[in-house]
Amino acid sequence: MSTSHSRERLGLLLGFVGMVIFGGTLPGTRLAVSAIDPSALTAIRAAIAGVCSLAVLIALRRPLPPRALWPQLLLTMVCVVVLFPLLMAMGMQRVDASHGGVVFGGMPIGTALVAVAVTHERPRPLFWIASLVGAALVVAFALRQGGGTLSSGDLFLFAAVAVAAVGYAFSGKLTASMPGWEVISWVLVIALPFSVPAALLTMPADLLQLPLKPLLGLLYVALFSQWIGFFAWNAGMAMGGIARVSQVQLLQPFVTFALAALFNGETITWQIVLFAAAVVATVAISTRTRTQQVPPPAQLVPE
Repeated sequence: MSTSHSRERLGLLLGFVGMVIFGGTLPGTRLAVSAIDPSALTAIRAAIAGVCSLAVLIALRRPLPPRALWPQLLLTMVCVVVLFPLLMAMGMQRVDASHGGVVFGGMPIGTALVAVAVTHERPRPLFWIASLVGAALVVAFALRQGGGTLSSGDLFLFAAVAVAAVGYAFSGKLTASMPGWEVISWVLVIALPFSVPAALLTMPADLLQLPLKPLLGLLYVALFSQWIGFFAWNAGMAMGGIARVSQVQLLQPFVTFALAALFNGETITWQIVLFAAAVVATVAISTRTRTQQVPPPAQLVPE
């Protein structure tokens, strides 16, 4: 077996590991918010991941990012570290993780739409058709599950998708200047002056006395969803190729379903699976028909 082929296979494996980690974000958040307020959860997970990021960056003696990149890093921080986790946690207080898995299944479309606007690309008409169909399917699913109306949980999740799309599109641009793991690490370090005080102010007084499952959910989203998952995912895309490894992300909603059934005790109906499969199909079409002006950098993907 050639060295290049072995490298590609390892890249696919790392991409798969990263995707599975991200697939556990909604179930982990659902467990955590059963005992921890969403604002506290957002601050604590950012603080934990930020301290770990700072330790790694210091140990590896990584230089500060160029000043020209700081506005993009700040925007990414607001979207990915503050707004997205907060809105997602508020959504997970109100709907099941499997429900959120369908809604988040369309997130790559949102990220692609923002990227198109930022890079001034001109995708093929089929890209726009697939994107609109995918968005319509997600809204139709939410309406069907809500008896004809959008629940507050859906509104929080839709808002989370919107801010994540902006954050991930701009973080994707940053990976042209530094590795993906370093992007998320610096973003988390920049957030430390805000996340640490916020964590200390909002942290439950009886945090260590909380039930085991919410604590495990907190540690999972802090260490894996917010940080380590990006290490595996971005390394996978660097080794196996962006186009090939990114297709693994299409499996993420189904990983979420399996983990939600296992750890949250949720019932996964055929309706949920069919809607997710339809959304994934539109994502696959939009991804394949999007035209790039330049080869895209390895992008951070939605949690």
